[in-house]
Amino acid sequence: MVALRRTLLAGLLAGLIAGGFATALQWFRVTPLILAAEVYESAAPAYGHETGDAAWEPAEGAERTLFTLLANVVVGCGFGLLLAGGFAWREVVAGEGGGARAGLLWGLAGFATFSLAPSLGLPPALPGSVEADLAARQTWWLVTVIATGVGLGLAVYARDWAWRALSVPIVAAPHIWGAPLATEGTAAAPAELATQFAIASIATAAAFWALLGTVDGWLYGRLGARRLDA
Repeated sequence: MVALRRTLLAGLLAGLIAGGFATALQWFRVTPLILAAEVYESAAPAYGHETGDAAWEPAEGAERTLFTLLANVVVGCGFGLLLAGGFAWREVVAGEGGGARAGLLWGLAGFATFSLAPSLGLPPALPGSVEADLAARQTWWLVTVIATGVGLGLAVYARDWAWRALSVPIVAAPHIWGAPLATEGTAAAPAELATQFAIASIATAAAFWALLGTVDGWLYGRLGARRLDA
């Protein structure tokens, strides 16, 4: 129970901090780009004259920011618990727990797995973007995440060099296969705006993962040290 409480506390606190930090970054850079794209989306004939009931969305201002914060904290806590579980596994297998440095490295690995690798084929998209079938994109994203995670795990933890060498084709396989692409349609927002959004989103994800891993690792190690002192 002590180990479980330690894992939960480190993961949830780190997720809360990283989620709030990511929301602040998005408010400064990412949200203005989304708002600009929504203007183009509303003005475009393909998007601005839809019939039927519009889907619910939070109102501009405080409500939208609050829902963004809630979403980021939930995601942060989920990934924070995943990282804390990894620290616990590392402690059992290798006798090494958390720590800020180890947490940062694990956070960067999480960024590479869940953000960077998928974005190479499916970059973050603005409202009004032309995209491939949702199921196809979700499938490719999941395959890419699994392949990247397995490849990084083999590269770092495999003792046999043959297994380490196998990590390269595993990571590359989804990109050789290729992400699903839209076959027709025109994006509402200019390409320059889409590029700025993709860069800002990836940079925000990198900062989120770096902070999440560092805080999570530090808390996990600190809580373990306090248990030993007690």
